[in-house]
Amino acid sequence: MESQHVWVAFALTLFAGLSTGIGSLLALLAKRTDTRFLCASLGFSAGIMIYVSFMEMMPEARMQLCSAYGEKPGMLYLILAFFGGIALINLIDFWVPESLNPHEMHELKDDTGQAERRLQRTGILAALTIAVHNFPEGIATFTSALGSLDIAIPIAVAIAIHNIPEGVAVAVPIYHATGNRKKAFRASFLSGLAEPAGALAAYAFLLRFWNPVLTGIVLAVVAGIMVFISLDELLPSAERYGKHHVSIAGLVAGMAVMAFSLYLI
Repeated sequence: MESQHVWVAFALTLFAGLSTGIGSLLALLAKRTDTRFLCASLGFSAGIMIYVSFMEMMPEARMQLCSAYGEKPGMLYLILAFFGGIALINLIDFWVPESLNPHEMHELKDDTGQAERRLQRTGILAALTIAVHNFPEGIATFTSALGSLDIAIPIAVAIAIHNIPEGVAVAVPIYHATGNRKKAFRASFLSGLAEPAGALAAYAFLLRFWNPVLTGIVLAVVAGIMVFISLDELLPSAERYGKHHVSIAGLVAGMAVMAFSLYLI
């Protein structure tokens, strides 16, 4: 594995993770949230993830696994890895209480009836739970980049888009509790560092064992994670803001951009 390729994989993961800081800046600088733009962005991100999962990652994973084990066993391993990825991210969601789960995307309101201490604790717990969710996403981005940058770049962009609202979820309660913009931004920024931490873990424990079979398994697992995030988090989140047609237009646009970009490569 070329060292330059590894550094590019780290850079993509860092970019995706630190986009939580963008979300915190939007929350701290903007008085109102542009829900139309947010819905379109969430739909666009889902479109990228779904398209690249089924049209790029799964076929590549099938080729690698079937070449190693034959058609029938390879397909079985592909199916198990895909649904294993879904089970993994779903299990993480199950462990985190719904009230603190960033994948539930609760609306953010200034509830003056809550004590400042409780608000601050909510923001800190949100930062911790987001970090837990970002860790496997960092592994996904890094390992995808080791297999193919053509696949990893759109995945990194999609994860970066869906990390922006998570940054908002951390920054808003801490800022309302403390009145300190720097503290709110710092907590949001640090929660995003879990993604490059996931990349470091993948580098330390997976890189030495890297082979075509592992490439196929990881691609299928990551595809499952991406599909689950799209269907469980991104699209329902856009729906909660009441912009159904905008989010679907973003979804189709994301698929179209992904399709033509892959065609032109």
